[in-house]
Amino acid sequence: MTAYFIRRTLLIIPTFIGITLMVFAITRFVPGGPIERMIAEAQRMQVEGGGGRASAGAGVQRQPLSDEQIEFLRQYYGFDKPLLNSYAAWLGKVIRGDLGISTRYQDPVWDMIRSRIPISLYFGLISMVLTYGVCIPLGIVKAIRHKTAFDNVSSIIVFVGYAIPGWVIGIYLLVWLAGWWDVFPLGNLVSENFEELSLIDKILDLAWHSVLPVIAYMIGAFASMTFLMKNTLMDNLAADYVRTAIAKGLPFRRAVFGHALRNSLIPIATSFGHNISIILTGSFLIEKVFNIDGMGLLGYESVLERDYPVVLGVLVIASLLFLIGNILSDVCVAAVDPRVQFD
Repeated sequence: MTAYFIRRTLLIIPTFIGITLMVFAITRFVPGGPIERMIAEAQRMQVEGGGGRASAGAGVQRQPLSDEQIEFLRQYYGFDKPLLNSYAAWLGKVIRGDLGISTRYQDPVWDMIRSRIPISLYFGLISMVLTYGVCIPLGIVKAIRHKTAFDNVSSIIVFVGYAIPGWVIGIYLLVWLAGWWDVFPLGNLVSENFEELSLIDKILDLAWHSVLPVIAYMIGAFASMTFLMKNTLMDNLAADYVRTAIAKGLPFRRAVFGHALRNSLIPIATSFGHNISIILTGSFLIEKVFNIDGMGLLGYESVLERDYPVVLGVLVIASLLFLIGNILSDVCVAAVDPRVQFD
């Protein structure tokens, strides 16, 4: 088992290099990088400085930067080097813990990410705990009470929630509960006077602002997790080993929780590692709707602004979490299924 996990850990290195190299290459060939943005801003300032009037007889605007300035910027951002050389230099900095400097805000990328990790971690952990804590018991009850009124009504509710994206539900919640009824705030993580509140009031204020975003975070995985639990449990309850145990006099409750449930948790354990990466990356659309400065929104805005160091920095964190999460999934499967042997 130890040798298996050592091999899996070593496989993280080539997989990580493949993921980051592909995205790094894309950032080199996609137009609209930091140099083009600086040229566009210089042209805008040139037009504003001239009163918004273009020069007479000029069909196009004059290039605001000289060739020497553009070449200096190419050297500064590493665009003058071949792709593999630039990637090797960037990877060497990443190994030393340097994710670079934002081309948009001129701040260290790691500082920008680190300031948003607690926010994403807060919502990610709460959403994951509530999702597993609600979906697994709900799936068990739905499997036991299959085709009853409770099962049918809950299925309709869950399917409706599954059909609507989480960020759309977030908008509806904001319109109804925050706009019309004024039950919850319209956005942000805390109130403006948060620092002036007592400890208890700070906790209540944070919880008050977190209700709607957490619901929006949960709604996406809620349906899939619930029906995965229900369907796998029903398959195991119909299996021969459970039917034989019940025929020999084993109580139905013990057959469910003592035999069928553990095997039904295997698919749930398989997806656990993937959810680890979602804890930090989150959903940029939900964070955009609720005006939450998390890692998802940071990555989304950096893509729009062509802030490639931030894009690659977020990718480093997300890809490492995803690769480590796959190993944790194997650990969870081995803990649930004793038939799994890592030889």
